[in-house]
This record gives sequence, structure tokens and C-alpha cells, in this order.
Amino acid sequence: MENVTIYSTPTCHYCKLAKDFFAEKGVQYTAYDVSTDAARREEMIQMTGQLGVPVIVIGNTTLVGFDREKVAGKLGLAA
Repeated sequence: MENVTIYSTPTCHYCKLAKDFFAEKGVQYTAYDVSTDAARREEMIQMTGQLGVPVIVIGNTTLVGFDREKVAGKLGLAA
């Protein structure tokens, strides 16, 4: 399975939905809290050009926001 990383904040509803989806599907992921980690926040801004979360990186694909169908498709899973 591809490496999965999520850049998120604790108060972001869509971040929680994405993490719940990963848990439901047994997807291991690395999470970065960009509200407290300035280096990861800067990394995310460099990657996307904006501050919106979640930013989900699956392999070489960067997705801004949580679209269950799109994320499932990138991971080869049923939505």
C-alpha cells in the first residue's frame, strides 16, 4: 500500500472524517498537526500554496480536502 500522510488540525471536521475513514479501512498513516508544528505547516504550504486542511498525500498524489471516493480510489479501496 502507498505511504499515506495527513496534514491536519485538531478542530478540522474533514480531518476527523479522513482519519476515521483510514481507521475504518485499516490504513496506516502519518499525521502532522499543522496547528502546532510550524515546520510541517510550512511544508504543507509549499506543497499546496495554501493553508486549507486536510492535505492528504498518497504516494506521489497530493489531495486538498477529504473526498471519500477520491481517497478510496487512490488507495484501491471501496469507498
